[in-house]
Amino acid sequence: MGHVITIANQKGGVGKTTTAVNLAAGLASYNKRVLLIDLDPQGNASMGCGIDKHQLKKSSCDVLLGDAKLNEAVLAAPDSGFDVLPANGDLTAAEVGLMSATLREKRLRLALSSTQENYDFIIIDCPPSLNMLTVNALVAADGVLIPIQTEYYALEGLSALMGTVNQIQEHLNHDLRIEGIVRTMHDPRNNLAVDVSNQLTGHFSSSVFETIIPRNVRVAEAPSHGKPVLRYDSASRGARAYLALAAELLGRHHVAVSA
Repeated sequence: MGHVITIANQKGGVGKTTTAVNLAAGLASYNKRVLLIDLDPQGNASMGCGIDKHQLKKSSCDVLLGDAKLNEAVLAAPDSGFDVLPANGDLTAAEVGLMSATLREKRLRLALSSTQENYDFIIIDCPPSLNMLTVNALVAADGVLIPIQTEYYALEGLSALMGTVNQIQEHLNHDLRIEGIVRTMHDPRNNLAVDVSNQLTGHFSSSVFETIIPRNVRVAEAPSHGKPVLRYDSASRGARAYLALAAELLGRHHVAVSA
Protein backbone atom coordinates (compact mmCIF):
# COMPACT_ATOMS: atom_id res chain seq x y z
CA MET A 1 0.00 0.00 0.00
CA GLY A 2 1.49 3.32 -1.07
CA HIS A 3 2.58 5.71 1.67
CA VAL A 4 0.85 9.07 1.13
CA ILE A 5 2.84 12.21 1.87
CA THR A 6 1.29 15.66 1.64
CA ILE A 7 3.68 18.57 1.01
CA ALA A 8 2.06 21.49 2.79
CA ASN A 9 2.75 25.02 3.93
CA GLN A 10 0.21 27.82 3.74
CA LYS A 11 3.05 30.26 3.20
CA GLY A 12 3.92 30.68 -0.48
CA GLY A 13 7.40 30.77 -1.94
CA VAL A 14 8.95 28.18 0.37
CA GLY A 15 9.79 25.57 -2.28
CA LYS A 16 6.70 23.44 -1.75
CA THR A 17 6.03 22.54 -5.38
CA THR A 18 9.75 22.28 -6.13
CA THR A 19 10.08 19.83 -3.26
CA ALA A 20 7.06 17.80 -4.37
CA VAL A 21 8.33 17.43 -7.94
CA ASN A 22 11.94 16.71 -7.06
CA LEU A 23 11.17 14.38 -4.17
CA ALA A 24 8.98 12.38 -6.57
CA ALA A 25 11.85 12.28 -9.07
CA GLY A 26 14.32 11.33 -6.35
CA LEU A 27 12.19 8.43 -5.12
CA ALA A 28 11.70 7.27 -8.71
CA SER A 29 15.49 7.34 -9.16
CA TYR A 30 15.65 4.75 -6.39
CA ASN A 31 13.26 2.52 -8.34
CA LYS A 32 10.19 3.34 -6.27
CA ARG A 33 6.76 3.49 -7.86
CA VAL A 34 5.66 7.09 -7.38
CA LEU A 35 2.50 9.07 -8.06
CA LEU A 36 2.63 12.87 -7.81
CA ILE A 37 -0.76 14.52 -7.25
CA ASP A 38 -1.11 18.18 -8.20
CA LEU A 39 -3.79 19.83 -6.03
CA ASP A 40 -2.81 23.42 -6.80
CA PRO A 41 -4.99 25.27 -9.36
CA GLN A 42 -1.81 26.96 -10.63
CA GLY A 43 -0.75 23.58 -12.01
CA ASN A 44 2.93 24.33 -11.46
CA ALA A 45 3.81 20.79 -10.39
CA SER A 46 2.25 19.47 -13.61
CA MET A 47 4.15 21.95 -15.78
CA GLY A 48 7.35 21.27 -13.86
CA CYS A 49 7.05 17.62 -14.90
CA GLY A 50 6.64 18.45 -18.58
CA ILE A 51 2.85 18.09 -18.66
CA ASP A 52 0.95 20.88 -20.45
CA LYS A 53 -1.80 21.94 -18.06
CA HIS A 54 -3.67 23.63 -20.92
CA GLN A 55 -4.10 20.37 -22.85
CA LEU A 56 -5.54 18.12 -20.14
CA LYS A 57 -8.49 15.89 -20.96
CA LYS A 58 -8.97 14.93 -17.31
CA SER A 59 -7.42 16.32 -14.16
CA SER A 60 -7.52 16.24 -10.38
CA CYS A 61 -10.61 18.46 -10.63
CA ASP A 62 -12.54 15.65 -12.37
CA VAL A 63 -11.36 13.13 -9.79
CA LEU A 64 -12.40 15.25 -6.80
CA LEU A 65 -15.82 15.99 -8.28
CA GLY A 66 -16.42 12.34 -9.14
CA ASP A 67 -16.41 12.87 -12.91
CA ALA A 68 -13.43 10.55 -13.47
CA LYS A 69 -11.63 7.76 -11.69
CA LEU A 70 -8.10 8.53 -10.61
CA ASN A 71 -6.45 6.08 -13.01
CA GLU A 72 -8.32 7.69 -15.91
CA ALA A 73 -6.64 11.05 -15.27
CA VAL A 74 -3.10 9.90 -14.43
CA LEU A 75 -0.32 10.67 -16.92
CA ALA A 76 3.32 9.63 -17.06
CA ALA A 77 5.85 12.40 -16.39
CA PRO A 78 8.01 12.48 -19.56
CA ASP A 79 11.40 10.80 -18.99
CA SER A 80 11.09 11.10 -15.21
CA GLY A 81 9.96 7.64 -14.13
CA PHE A 82 6.86 8.57 -12.15
CA ASP A 83 3.15 9.24 -12.71
CA VAL A 84 1.26 12.50 -12.27
CA LEU A 85 -2.35 13.37 -11.53
CA PRO A 86 -2.22 16.82 -13.14
CA ALA A 87 -4.10 20.02 -12.36
CA ASN A 88 -4.97 23.35 -13.92
CA GLY A 89 -7.26 26.32 -13.24
CA ASP A 90 -10.33 24.06 -13.35
CA LEU A 91 -9.39 22.97 -9.85
CA THR A 92 -10.76 26.26 -8.54
CA ALA A 93 -14.20 25.02 -9.59
CA ALA A 94 -13.61 21.82 -7.66
CA GLU A 95 -12.86 23.80 -4.53
CA VAL A 96 -16.20 25.59 -4.86
CA GLY A 97 -18.06 22.39 -5.74
CA LEU A 98 -16.62 20.55 -2.76
CA MET A 99 -18.16 23.01 -0.32
CA SER A 100 -21.60 21.47 -0.84
CA ALA A 101 -20.52 17.92 -1.72
CA THR A 102 -21.08 14.87 0.44
CA LEU A 103 -17.95 13.55 2.14
CA ARG A 104 -16.25 16.70 0.90
CA GLU A 105 -13.12 16.30 3.06
CA LYS A 106 -12.61 12.67 2.02
CA ARG A 107 -12.96 12.85 -1.76
CA LEU A 108 -9.25 12.39 -2.48
CA ARG A 109 -8.86 9.65 0.13
CA LEU A 110 -11.72 7.70 -1.42
CA ALA A 111 -10.33 8.21 -4.93
CA LEU A 112 -6.93 6.87 -3.85
CA SER A 113 -8.34 3.71 -2.30
CA SER A 114 -8.53 1.88 -5.64
CA THR A 115 -5.04 2.95 -6.83
CA GLN A 116 -2.90 3.22 -3.71
CA GLU A 117 -1.59 -0.34 -3.90
CA ASN A 118 -0.03 0.39 -7.31
CA TYR A 119 2.52 2.80 -5.81
CA ASP A 120 5.18 2.81 -3.13
CA PHE A 121 4.82 6.54 -2.48
CA ILE A 122 2.15 9.09 -3.32
CA ILE A 123 3.25 12.73 -3.08
CA ILE A 124 0.59 15.46 -2.92
CA ASP A 125 1.37 19.09 -3.76
CA CYS A 126 -1.03 21.56 -2.09
CA PRO A 127 -1.96 25.17 -2.79
CA PRO A 128 -0.36 27.79 -0.50
CA SER A 129 -3.51 28.12 1.62
CA LEU A 130 -5.48 26.10 4.12
CA ASN A 131 -8.57 25.52 1.96
CA MET A 132 -10.72 22.50 1.12
CA LEU A 133 -8.11 21.21 -1.33
CA THR A 134 -5.46 21.20 1.39
CA VAL A 135 -7.90 19.57 3.81
CA ASN A 136 -8.49 16.79 1.27
CA ALA A 137 -4.76 16.29 0.95
CA LEU A 138 -4.29 16.10 4.73
CA VAL A 139 -7.20 13.71 5.21
CA ALA A 140 -5.78 11.43 2.49
CA ALA A 141 -2.23 11.52 3.88
CA ASP A 142 -0.25 9.28 6.19
CA GLY A 143 2.27 12.05 6.80
CA VAL A 144 2.86 15.76 6.25
CA LEU A 145 6.19 16.97 4.94
CA ILE A 146 6.70 20.68 5.58
CA PRO A 147 9.17 22.70 3.50
CA ILE A 148 10.46 25.73 5.39
CA GLN A 149 12.56 28.49 3.92
CA THR A 150 15.17 29.52 6.47
CA GLU A 151 13.96 33.09 6.88
CA TYR A 152 12.53 35.35 9.59
CA TYR A 153 8.82 34.41 9.37
CA ALA A 154 9.37 30.67 9.02
CA LEU A 155 8.49 29.67 12.59
CA GLU A 156 5.36 31.85 12.64
CA GLY A 157 3.90 30.12 9.57
CA LEU A 158 4.90 26.73 10.90
CA SER A 159 2.93 27.15 14.12
CA ALA A 160 -0.25 27.93 12.16
CA LEU A 161 0.20 24.82 10.02
CA MET A 162 0.83 22.66 13.08
CA GLY A 163 -2.47 23.89 14.51
CA THR A 164 -4.28 22.82 11.35
CA VAL A 165 -2.60 19.42 11.39
CA ASN A 166 -3.70 18.93 15.01
CA GLN A 167 -7.30 19.73 14.08
CA ILE A 168 -7.22 17.27 11.18
CA GLN A 169 -5.77 14.62 13.49
CA GLU A 170 -8.50 15.20 16.04
CA HIS A 171 -11.51 15.29 13.74
CA LEU A 172 -10.77 13.73 10.33
CA ASN A 173 -7.56 11.67 10.21
CA HIS A 174 -6.39 10.23 13.51
CA ASP A 175 -3.41 8.52 11.85
CA LEU A 176 -1.92 11.68 10.33
CA ARG A 177 1.58 12.45 11.54
CA ILE A 178 4.37 14.89 10.81
CA GLU A 179 6.65 13.27 8.23
CA GLY A 180 9.30 15.87 8.77
CA ILE A 181 10.46 19.42 8.17
CA VAL A 182 12.72 20.24 5.22
CA ARG A 183 14.85 23.38 5.19
CA THR A 184 14.75 24.86 1.68
CA MET A 185 16.45 27.62 -0.32
CA HIS A 186 19.15 27.76 2.34
CA ASP A 187 22.16 30.04 2.03
CA PRO A 188 24.79 29.10 4.64
CA ARG A 189 26.54 32.45 4.08
CA ASN A 190 23.49 34.24 5.51
CA ASN A 191 23.68 34.53 9.29
CA LEU A 192 19.90 34.84 9.64
CA ALA A 193 19.37 31.67 7.59
CA VAL A 194 21.81 29.79 9.79
CA ASP A 195 20.09 31.12 12.93
CA VAL A 196 16.62 30.07 11.71
CA SER A 197 17.98 26.67 10.72
CA ASN A 198 19.37 26.21 14.22
CA GLN A 199 16.06 27.32 15.75
CA LEU A 200 14.20 24.72 13.73
CA THR A 201 16.47 21.90 14.84
CA GLY A 202 16.33 23.20 18.41
CA HIS A 203 12.52 23.28 18.50
CA PHE A 204 11.74 20.17 16.46
CA SER A 205 14.92 18.06 16.76
CA SER A 206 14.49 14.72 14.98
CA SER A 207 11.48 15.97 12.98
CA VAL A 208 13.87 18.10 10.92
CA PHE A 209 15.50 16.28 8.01
CA GLU A 210 19.28 16.37 8.07
CA THR A 211 19.28 17.11 4.34
CA ILE A 212 19.18 20.83 3.59
CA ILE A 213 18.08 22.06 0.16
CA PRO A 214 20.42 24.88 -0.93
CA ARG A 215 19.50 27.95 -2.89
CA ASN A 216 20.55 26.79 -6.36
CA VAL A 217 20.08 28.33 -9.79
CA ARG A 218 19.62 24.93 -11.48
CA VAL A 219 16.68 24.16 -9.22
CA ALA A 220 15.13 27.49 -10.19
CA GLU A 221 15.74 26.93 -13.92
CA ALA A 222 14.46 23.35 -14.17
CA PRO A 223 10.67 24.08 -14.15
CA SER A 224 10.96 26.33 -17.19
CA HIS A 225 12.31 23.30 -19.06
CA GLY A 226 9.49 21.08 -17.80
CA LYS A 227 11.88 18.83 -15.89
CA PRO A 228 12.75 17.96 -12.30
CA VAL A 229 16.25 19.21 -11.51
CA LEU A 230 17.43 15.58 -11.37
CA ARG A 231 16.65 15.36 -15.09
CA TYR A 232 17.73 18.89 -15.96
CA ASP A 233 21.16 18.85 -14.29
CA SER A 234 21.81 15.75 -12.22
CA ALA A 235 25.26 17.01 -11.16
CA SER A 236 23.97 20.24 -9.64
CA ARG A 237 23.97 20.87 -5.89
CA GLY A 238 20.18 21.06 -5.92
CA ALA A 239 19.80 17.71 -7.66
CA ARG A 240 22.20 16.02 -5.27
CA ALA A 241 20.32 17.51 -2.30
CA TYR A 242 16.94 16.24 -3.45
CA LEU A 243 18.41 12.82 -4.15
CA ALA A 244 19.79 12.84 -0.60
CA LEU A 245 16.39 13.90 0.75
CA ALA A 246 14.73 10.96 -1.02
CA ALA A 247 17.35 8.60 0.43
CA GLU A 248 16.84 10.02 3.92
CA LEU A 249 13.08 9.62 3.60
CA LEU A 250 13.49 6.00 2.53
CA GLY A 251 15.81 5.46 5.47
CA ARG A 252 13.20 6.80 7.86
CA HIS A 253 10.78 4.23 6.46
CA HIS A 254 13.40 1.46 6.63
CA VAL A 255 13.22 1.01 2.87
CA ALA A 256 16.32 -0.20 1.05
CA VAL A 257 17.88 2.38 -1.27
CA SER A 258 18.73 0.97 -4.70
CA ALA A 259 19.47 3.03 -7.79
